[in-house]
Amino acid sequence: MKKTPLKRHFYALLCFLLIATLVSFTINSNTGLYRIKTIVIDAGHGGKDGATKGVYSREKDVALKVALRLGHYIEENMKDVKVVYTRSTDVFIPLFERISLANRIKADIFISIHCNSMPITTRRVITSYKKDSRGRRRIPVYSTIRKQSTSTRGTETFVSGFGRLDEQNVVLRENASILLEEDYKENYEGYDPKDPESIIMLSLMKNAFREQSIKLATFMQDEYVKAGRINRGVKEQSLAVLAKAGMPAVLTEIGFISNSSEEEYMNSDEGQNEIVTNLFTAIKTYKKQVELE
Repeated sequence: MKKTPLKRHFYALLCFLLIATLVSFTINSNTGLYRIKTIVIDAGHGGKDGATKGVYSREKDVALKVALRLGHYIEENMKDVKVVYTRSTDVFIPLFERISLANRIKADIFISIHCNSMPITTRRVITSYKKDSRGRRRIPVYSTIRKQSTSTRGTETFVSGFGRLDEQNVVLRENASILLEEDYKENYEGYDPKDPESIIMLSLMKNAFREQSIKLATFMQDEYVKAGRINRGVKEQSLAVLAKAGMPAVLTEIGFISNSSEEEYMNSDEGQNEIVTNLFTAIKTYKKQVELE
């Protein structure tokens, strides 16, 4: 077969990436249309990584319950979608292994579920005085006071911030290779990762993933608001679990476990079912848009 340089195929590839919304590199062989086929659900923390807690529950346990409920609900209502969990029991999974799993199976969406918590602050205060050994001078006696805001509540959803964007490059190059694997072997010569056109392509991919992540996160926040939750917004932050995602990826904080009413809500069947419904509806809306239906 006659070989052609990368440049000739670059613009065709660019058009494809834009049409497919760049949320995956898997094409449905039967319809020829892009389909979301695999969703990875990550229950935050687990095992030894589980110190965050409320009055009576731990974040890692609540996140796992909601993650499993969400996965089962997706499986029941989206028969064409495969759900993969980063963990299904109380085990510790390093952050890099969670996103590596999603990259390895070429997932279309990565969703990490967490509970928020206000930080505990400490300060030293004078609680009493005592006299020195000679009984002359008053010496202050200090105690350490731990304090945590329990009034803060609401939901917020994060996407990977600019601080870690460079970590995504390797994954995107690998995904580009997946996309072009057959054509690359037969048609491409002299592919150079330092080539300006290759850099442009990877930059477009990175921007598209970011835009799609923000879109999914926005849909999630919109659904929370419809359910009467306080909207703390969509935020960008340098989170390790999202940094190397080769697909749209979000981390959603479903409520504050440091707030007693939200802790009760997130532990109740009613609350968990409502959260799952919110997330499922957001995924469904996002899926419909990116599949161009």
